[in-house]
Amino acid sequence: MPGAVVASTVTSHGVTRRFFPALDSKAIFLIGLMLSASGFVSPPVALVGGVVFGLLVDHPLKRESSSLAKVLLQASVVGLGFGLNLQEVIHVGRSGFVYTAVSISFAMLLGALLGKMLKVSGKASYLITAGTAICGGSAIAAVAPILSANEEEISVSMGTVFFLNSIALLVFPAIGHLLKLSQNEFGLWAALAIHDTSSVVGASAAYGAQALAVGTTVKLARALWIVPVSLLTAVVMARITAKSSKGEAEKSRVKIPWFIAMFCAASALSTYVTRFHVAYGGLSHLGKLGLTATLFLIGTGLSKKTLKQVGVRPLVQGVTLWVVVASASLAAIYFRVIGI
Repeated sequence: MPGAVVASTVTSHGVTRRFFPALDSKAIFLIGLMLSASGFVSPPVALVGGVVFGLLVDHPLKRESSSLAKVLLQASVVGLGFGLNLQEVIHVGRSGFVYTAVSISFAMLLGALLGKMLKVSGKASYLITAGTAICGGSAIAAVAPILSANEEEISVSMGTVFFLNSIALLVFPAIGHLLKLSQNEFGLWAALAIHDTSSVVGASAAYGAQALAVGTTVKLARALWIVPVSLLTAVVMARITAKSSKGEAEKSRVKIPWFIAMFCAASALSTYVTRFHVAYGGLSHLGKLGLTATLFLIGTGLSKKTLKQVGVRPLVQGVTLWVVVASASLAAIYFRVIGI
C-alpha cells in the first residue's frame, strides 16, 4: 500500500509538472495579450514581449493566435483609417507629392535589390521594403495579408522597423540640431525618412511645433501610398499565382484587399462626415490598440527554430535601406534640392 501511494504521488507529480507549465504559459500569453490591447504598452514593447514569449515558451495556443492575428490585423488597418484626414493630406501633399513619390519609388527599387543581394526571403524582403518606403508597421500590416505572409516573416519585418524607429527618435533631433536644420527642413526629413507616423510625431515634436506640423502632414500624405502599393501587390500576386498554376490562369483571380477599400472609406467618412468626429477618434484609437495587440500575437509566433532559419540578413537589409534613404533625403534637403 505505501508503495502504491508513493507510485501514485510520483505519477501525480509528473502530471502536475506536465500540466502546470502549460497552464502557466496560457496565463502568461493571455495576460500579455490583454496588456497589449489595453494601451498601457507601446507597439514596440508589445512586439518585443511577444518575441520573448515565443523564444522562451512553447506556445500553447499557436493555431488560435495565428488565426486571431490575421483577422485583427485587417480590422486594425480599417480602424486606423478613421484617424486620417484626407483634406489635410491633400493640402500639404501638393508640395510634398513629388518628394514622396520619388522617395518611395527609390526605396522600393533599392529594397528589392538589397533583398536579392542578401538572399532574404521574398515576402520578408518585400515587407521590410514596403515598411521602410511608406509608413512602417501600418504598411506591413496592410501588405502582409495580401502576400499571405506568415507570422515569422511579419514578425521579422516588424521587429526591424520598430528597432530602427527607436534609433530615429534618439538620433534624428541630434543630427538636425548639429546641421542647424530649420523647423520645416527637419519636419520634411523626418516625414520622408522615419518609418512610423508615431515616431515621426515624436521626433518632430522634440524639434519644434512647426517641425511637428510639417512632419505630421507630409507623413500622412506618404501614408496614402499604402493604397496603390497594396493594390499593385494584389495584381502582382495574382500574376505569380497564374504562372505557378501551369497554364490554368483562368482560375486565378486578383486577391482584392477589401480591408484597404474599407480603410479608404473610413478616411473619407472621418474627413467629410464630421458630425461623428468623437466616434471616429474612438475607432482610430481602437485601431491602434488592435495593431499593438496584433504585434504581440505576431511576436509570439517567432520561435528559436524560425529565428535560426531567418538569420540576420533581413535586419541587415532593413538597416542598409534605411541608412541610404535617410542619408539621401537629408542631403537633398540640406543642399536645398527639395524643400517646403
